[in-house]
Amino acid sequence: MTAAEVVPAPARRRVLQVMGTAVSLAIRGEHADGPLADEAWAGAVRVLEEADAVFSTYRLDSPVSRWRRGELALVDCPPEVAEVLDLAEQARIESHGAFDVEYGGEGALPDPAGVVKGWAVQRAADLLAELPGTDFCLSAGGDMVCRTAVPGAQPWRIGIEDPRNTKRLVATVPVWNGAVATSGTAQRGAHILDPRTGLPADRLLQVTVLAPDLVRADVDATAAFVLGDRAESWLAGRGRTAVVVPAVGEAVVVGGGESSVDR
Repeated sequence: MTAAEVVPAPARRRVLQVMGTAVSLAIRGEHADGPLADEAWAGAVRVLEEADAVFSTYRLDSPVSRWRRGELALVDCPPEVAEVLDLAEQARIESHGAFDVEYGGEGALPDPAGVVKGWAVQRAADLLAELPGTDFCLSAGGDMVCRTAVPGAQPWRIGIEDPRNTKRLVATVPVWNGAVATSGTAQRGAHILDPRTGLPADRLLQVTVLAPDLVRADVDATAAFVLGDRAESWLAGRGRTAVVVPAVGEAVVVGGGESSVDR
């Protein structure tokens, strides 16, 4: 995990393995426990499991797998598939091609995985947000949605791991309402390809982005990582708060629109 959650006590926790990652919920306030919390969590789990069933490229019978093989037309897929592909196309345009689900080149099979996790977790978080008087932080593999609804509540403090030494933090970000996403090499190595060249992006070690929702945070973190030396100016132009760790040199804080960053 490249963005570690620092949870103010007291908070209840729930954990689920889905979409190939651990999803955890830290929740506090009026409905941190009890039947309403159980119902909201069950709804969030259902959203994530349904997203996995539709979009998983590891499940041969999923609509996305069948669509990629040409066995199912896009119009015959669940409408969520077109919704996610539309978000991906918007990200491609706004990033000038640095984010693209067709990164394999002409004739490649689109893989919407780069959008799906943020989209699904945000949808699950929207259900949890219906709990009155309740704060939560919903995290999936280090990307998270935070909410504070209790008057005077302390923010969720998110620690950003140092990709050179994951036992230390490069920064801590207080988040009241918003999303945090990280793209980098610390956990999976050089796995992020530049869709414009097909080669691994290697000018940065890590990018963490704060945004109003997890879809935008997630795709912007990936696009910025690919943009390399242009990441800081591109993120600043989008009004993002971010922490960029270059391959050489110290971490750089960009902006301050969504939250402050403690070094």
